[in-house]
Amino acid sequence: MKQALTEKEIVRKIDSGGILTPKGFKAGGIHAGLRYSKLDIGVILSDSPASCAAVYTTSHFQAAPIKVTKDSITKEGKIQAVIVNSACANACTGQRGLDDAYKMRSLTSQAFNVAEHYIAVASTGVIGEFLPMDKIETGIQSLVPGKMKGNAEDFQTAILTTDTVMKSSCFAAEINGKTVRVGGTAKGSGMIHPNMATMLGFITTDANVPPQHLNTALKEVTDITFNQITVDGDTSTNDMVLVLANGEAGNEPLSPEHPEWSVFVQLLKESCESLAKQIAKDGEGATKLVEVSVIGAASNEEARAVAKQIVGSNLVKTAIYGADANWGRIIGAVGQANAYVNPDLVDVKLGSIEMLKASNPLIYSEEEAKAYLERDKIEISVNLNVGSGSGMAWGCDLSYDYVKINASYRT
Repeated sequence: MKQALTEKEIVRKIDSGGILTPKGFKAGGIHAGLRYSKLDIGVILSDSPASCAAVYTTSHFQAAPIKVTKDSITKEGKIQAVIVNSACANACTGQRGLDDAYKMRSLTSQAFNVAEHYIAVASTGVIGEFLPMDKIETGIQSLVPGKMKGNAEDFQTAILTTDTVMKSSCFAAEINGKTVRVGGTAKGSGMIHPNMATMLGFITTDANVPPQHLNTALKEVTDITFNQITVDGDTSTNDMVLVLANGEAGNEPLSPEHPEWSVFVQLLKESCESLAKQIAKDGEGATKLVEVSVIGAASNEEARAVAKQIVGSNLVKTAIYGADANWGRIIGAVGQANAYVNPDLVDVKLGSIEMLKASNPLIYSEEEAKAYLERDKIEISVNLNVGSGSGMAWGCDLSYDYVKINASYRT
């Protein structure tokens, strides 16, 4: 008998897709003068108000745009337009900053004839500086969103700061006999160490999902994707992930009770995981993507905690940068994780190279290990051998360039 396909097998990647692959969305970006020459204001526009879910930074200093976006979403749980600027975070700017964020919402409402409570606002850049509202106003009025790939790339470019590349993802699956698509884009390179979200992430889907159920799916997926990346251990003031679902695919409304709910959750997970990996790989000054897999933990949550501890360790990160197969750094990170660990049972592998078995060192080729660590993707595997929990985390190495970039961030 032929076995049924798993959710992961049902979902397919669309290599050239992105935020405009789902039906019913437009986007655009423009240079408004907030930065010297790069695009710096972008917009995503749905043809109709879309169900919306969001997760935010847990920083005590949540930026003004987050407060405005929360205000919009709480009205009906729907968003039709997302306006974003780079160069200035509009964080720690007091009442004036909050007024400016609301002004961005109002200007976007006027420019695209969208009700104010259907508009989300996001900003990224330097903390503690006021927005140049004259340039913001001119920029918003000059935006001409479209449905072409170039329009998506303009938006993706407009939201970048120290990123070196654009990040995008797109996946599709059949639900109720309809093709449902999930596309995404994100920015993030430094200050990546999430507790709820990570950076700025914008995800579009033509699935029909009511807001409350979309929120359930996003929170579930965020815990195992965006919350499992780290670059430098710092959380920003502006971190936010936003999902818009406009229902243009024509499927039946999805909920956890729907027989194909798990397919939609897998769609969302694949898109978010792809973006999370791209952010980790593009960490400030990074030369390598690091993927940590932990199995045999007491629970999935503890496995994720151990994986995050390893990938976030500066000693592990610098050893990987220097191609030094010092597995003691990995054990040091495992030892301080918030999880149950039996110090006599741990296995460690670097790629396919076994280094530790039942906490006893194994003989391995230093030359082979060094050659492996000179690749651009490094996989670390740990088996705690105390349970059935598993989890993954992603990060990058720590190079001299990270210090250089952040020592002169404002210049």
